[in-house]
Amino acid sequence: MDVQIGVSSYSYSQSSLNIFEIIKQTKEMGFDVIEFAGFPNLTGGETALSFAPRVREFCDEVGIKVTNYTIWADFLNGSNGDVNAEIERVKDEVRVAKILGAPGMRHDSSWGWPKTKQGARGFDNALPILIQGCRAITEFGAELGIKTMVENHGYFCQDSERVEKLVHGVDHPNFGVLLDMGNFLVVDEDPAQAVGRLIPYAFHVHAKDFHVKSGNEPSPGQGWFLSRGGNYLRGATLGHGDVPIVQILRIMKNANYAGVLSIEFEGMEDPLQAIPIGLENLKRYIASV
Repeated sequence: MDVQIGVSSYSYSQSSLNIFEIIKQTKEMGFDVIEFAGFPNLTGGETALSFAPRVREFCDEVGIKVTNYTIWADFLNGSNGDVNAEIERVKDEVRVAKILGAPGMRHDSSWGWPKTKQGARGFDNALPILIQGCRAITEFGAELGIKTMVENHGYFCQDSERVEKLVHGVDHPNFGVLLDMGNFLVVDEDPAQAVGRLIPYAFHVHAKDFHVKSGNEPSPGQGWFLSRGGNYLRGATLGHGDVPIVQILRIMKNANYAGVLSIEFEGMEDPLQAIPIGLENLKRYIASV
């Protein structure tokens, strides 16, 4: 299976490392590429646009390439509900991806209708607005040589059928999916079946693991959150949880996926221990399929 292995900067969220220390750690751990989940905690009036050149310079200095830039967006609620203003805001994020030298950018589509909305507020009702936003961003991204994608993420646009509807609606060769193998559990969908549906549209894949407990059991306590269907989930070190990773890797291999596979860790363990363990496991799993 011919893939590059990367890691998302989000995986280090529970560490005290700054972005430059994260870049250095990622290179030292042996990853091929790095993915940035925005640049949180910027100070002194700095913006992602002004900060990105320093990040690109340091990545070049360390010798690691940027594979993807991942940001928040919401074409229903963002920019005070003004879809055109939200489109313009997200275009600036595409410009950040360009500065970083990333070939792709992931943005959300929406986290759902505002609670104040009356009447029909299903996914199909939102679809025309989401298509408008995603198509405008990917057309702009194409001009800059940046592929754009949505992730199965955020409850509202997380089911594989919904993501597929959005991709078909946008209907642009520059638009695809950041496929997160673990996130389908957040909407109680079988990860292997969902990956099988969406792998033809995948530009990028997240390797993520979760521990799962039935919602019919008592709450396991801190560190766990509820799926949409009321089951308990907790982020896991890759290979320690319940996501059928090897089965999914076989699906990816059979589909001739040859892009980037990035670890995204969001568990309770120390990231500086969990990430290398996950990397070791992932390499072993890839070699086995």
